Amino acid sequence: MQLQPSPVARPLRLLLSAVVLTLLVLPAIAQNTNQTSKLYQPGPRTRDGIGKYYFGREIAHYMTHLAAPWLERPERAVEERPDLVMKALALKPGNVVADVGCGTGYYSWRMAEAVGPKGVVYGVEIQPEMLDLLAEKMKARGITNVVGILGTTTDPKLPQPVDLVIMVDVYHEMDHPFESMAAICKQLKPGGRVVFVEFRGEDPEVPIKPLHKMTEAQVKKEMANQPLEHVETIRTLPWQHVIIFRKKAQP
Repeated sequence: MQLQPSPVARPLRLLLSAVVLTLLVLPAIAQNTNQTSKLYQPGPRTRDGIGKYYFGREIAHYMTHLAAPWLERPERAVEERPDLVMKALALKPGNVVADVGCGTGYYSWRMAEAVGPKGVVYGVEIQPEMLDLLAEKMKARGITNVVGILGTTTDPKLPQPVDLVIMVDVYHEMDHPFESMAAICKQLKPGGRVVFVEFRGEDPEVPIKPLHKMTEAQVKKEMANQPLEHVETIRTLPWQHVIIFRKKAQP
């Protein structure tokens, strides 16, 4: 005769399994969190920074939505030459791209036109107010293939693999750069590109606050712990450089 299990036995086994799993997983999570935290160091907080350092660089405080008009200033076309940036991106119809830290969509609509109706641009922001401004700007331009995404400071929440991620004057403000870049790399297609557009930290003549500029060497240093390889750096812009990486092939 086969004995029927006690009605208490199954819930008890499930509880014991959950406890064992927790005991196995928690140390790994704790170790990973501890390793990640070692990447950052506290330090003197300057006027434009947050007092948190990554590879010797103080992370800059992010620009709030209250300064959004600066993103649409007319002189930006001359100072930053978005036409040259778009040429460097070499987007193709049907591409899926992400504009991380998109702001009001200054680049989003340009990329949306480049990828065409079969492509999509994910405009990622951590401020809902910026996404509202993005939606207004896209509606005014009749752009329908830009999708706003509310990300976090550790994950842009990209909903699908992408061909390219661009960050225009954004990366230096990420307060969790390692986690953010790891999440981005995870959602890059094989051979997908990451493009950093940053004001040149090597050039004291560039009239931007020091913490809001980055050198090419610093960007390369910080990307060395990500599955990325440097492709090229374009230096034809008046004040910025375009630093392009590609996702490494799986071994």
